[in-house]
Amino acid sequence: MPKYIKNAKIAMLDFSLQKTKMKMGVQMLISDPDKLEDMRKRECDITKERILKIISAGANVILTTGGIDELCQKYFLEAGVMAVRRCRKIDLKRIAKATGGQLISSLANMEGEETFEASMLGEAEEVVQERVSDDELIMVKGTKNHNSASIILRGANEFFLDEMERSLHDSLCAVKRVLESKKVVPGGGAVEAALSVYLENFATTIGSREQLAIAEFAKSLLVIPKTLAVNAAKDATDLVAKLRAYHNSSQQKSEHSALRNVGLDLIEGSVKDCVKMGVLEPAISKIKSLKFATEAAITILRIDDLIKLQKEKEDHRYGGDECYAGDD
Repeated sequence: MPKYIKNAKIAMLDFSLQKTKMKMGVQMLISDPDKLEDMRKRECDITKERILKIISAGANVILTTGGIDELCQKYFLEAGVMAVRRCRKIDLKRIAKATGGQLISSLANMEGEETFEASMLGEAEEVVQERVSDDELIMVKGTKNHNSASIILRGANEFFLDEMERSLHDSLCAVKRVLESKKVVPGGGAVEAALSVYLENFATTIGSREQLAIAEFAKSLLVIPKTLAVNAAKDATDLVAKLRAYHNSSQQKSEHSALRNVGLDLIEGSVKDCVKMGVLEPAISKIKSLKFATEAAITILRIDDLIKLQKEKEDHRYGGDECYAGDD
């Protein structure tokens, strides 16, 4: 069977290409023993006719979720067609979307006849079987729709690969968020420090008990830059103090407004302009994080009832009260 197909026409099937067998509970009664061989031959011919219809439509690559027996492999080999069996259905759906084809679950049409049209085929520049490490992979390159791609990760062990996959997934989600909101903010704890300083200054303008709640909210925002510094094995107290000083200066003095983008540089253990370093975060993620954290805190503060379960009394009198009737 060929391992390289150029100008591929891909047929994606959600059924097996095997010798047709009678369904459970279906019986065929014959009076002539010679008809038994004709029945077996017809079972083979049904599958052969399906394969020829797919090939005659122009398909030179067959991808199916089911199995392909040796008889069908012979037909594909004679026609020079690449056939791949036991493909995952979710993978075939993605390939169909990328190549402009359709995932077919049956060849039957509205009239009850079996047909296969060329419009159901997907298109790609080439389909090739390549060996990556210990695995044989089928590469579909140059698809009709260029809005999707696959990324192959290679590493020393499964734990390393899992960590790579998690990091890559987080990166792609961050890019997705940026493209959705079209807004970014400085990272490195800059947003939290700026909000904390602003709310502390705002709290001093309120002459009621609400001042305490606002001040505590401002204090809680500093958990993010503190945690970042601790995770990087840096002096969190010193770095957060410098960060707050910079943001306080940027809010109080107009000539220091450029300091509003200052955040933590955890590689060198200093405070730098995060925009110039390229450390940015999606604005929508930051807004939602603050909103959900605030809603969670409000929900907890609304709880004003406490339900206590009464401790069960221990009874060491085994056998029931009848055994201790004379103890009263």
